[in-house]
Amino acid sequence: MRRVGTVREPLIRIAAFAVLSVGLLAGGCGRGQQAPPPSVPEVAVVTVKPQPVVLTTELPGRTCACRVAEIRPQVNGIILKRLFREGSNVTAGQALYRIDPASYQSALNNAQAALARAEANLPAIRSRAERYNELLADKAVSRQDCDDAASALMQAEAEVEYSKATVESARINLGYTRVTAPISGRIGRSSVTDGALVTAHQPLALATVHQLDPIFVDVPQSTADLLRLSGRRKDGRLRQGGTDQKKVRLVLEDGTPYPSEGTLQFQDVSVDPTTGSVILRAVFPNRQGVLLPGMFVRAVVKEGVDQHAILVPQQAVSRDRKGNPVALIVDADGKVQQRMLTLDRAIGDQWLVSSGLSAGDRVIAEGMLKARPGASVKVVPFDAAKPN
Repeated sequence: MRRVGTVREPLIRIAAFAVLSVGLLAGGCGRGQQAPPPSVPEVAVVTVKPQPVVLTTELPGRTCACRVAEIRPQVNGIILKRLFREGSNVTAGQALYRIDPASYQSALNNAQAALARAEANLPAIRSRAERYNELLADKAVSRQDCDDAASALMQAEAEVEYSKATVESARINLGYTRVTAPISGRIGRSSVTDGALVTAHQPLALATVHQLDPIFVDVPQSTADLLRLSGRRKDGRLRQGGTDQKKVRLVLEDGTPYPSEGTLQFQDVSVDPTTGSVILRAVFPNRQGVLLPGMFVRAVVKEGVDQHAILVPQQAVSRDRKGNPVALIVDADGKVQQRMLTLDRAIGDQWLVSSGLSAGDRVIAEGMLKARPGASVKVVPFDAAKPN
């Protein structure tokens, strides 16, 4: 029994030493591998710099012809022939319809014959009146005979003038049998055919001619926008753009831009009570005939130049729970702060900020998910060309 106890005691001492050694080693390793300090998140910022920006507004509008002529007959008659091709371009004075001229030619001939008869009687009556005036000086005729001769002369002269007017009226009516285009433009479809009976000044137009070059674009603008622009100009926040202020661009229904710029012609002086808007009219060249009357378009109208506009990338602006726009900025101490913004409009891929930011502010454009208000961040410049 003594030998067994003697053998166990060294074994127990060896096991205890081993356990103690492992514990010391474990404690030494724990003190040597301490947790590293937390890293500072890196964010990309945009430094706010006020700059002049041309402000525009896009308004819906419709095109309308600058001149419209409805072709109506001036005399009664039968259409002998239509002299134009529907949908073609016509020029001012071009013959469009031919009305049967037979009765009007006859009326002109009668008027000319009556004029010739009146002019043939006039010399004899004038000579008689002159002789009576000479004989009256010698008292060879009575005063009454002289007055009758003078009256007959006046009646004959009036008859000649009346006949001349009748001839002119008959000639005008004969000319109306040739229906012509009053303006140059594109003519539409004809409402009558050869052989149709037409009457003077009938309510139904024979055809309609539209002058399409240049062409008008009527754009409604709300009075609220007009008052807002007027207030900004008075405050000096918006300045007129000089000669380019009246330039207008056009976007077609399919989204393609119209190649030629237009000119803002005038602003209507009355407000439509049903819509609360006024009409802005712009004039556009239309040599190729792309724009047709009644087309829906969008006009880009220049409002003015904001000399101190603040633009930030749209990705730098987020929304809070109430939907209000907010942005995160980095102050001089490298701390993140939150700013409430007021946005005016989107210009390309940027927001125009009305209030909430000032010159020199560093707005976080990338890394907002890693930044929290009050936390420290590392700042690097934002590269807009770099993909997110």
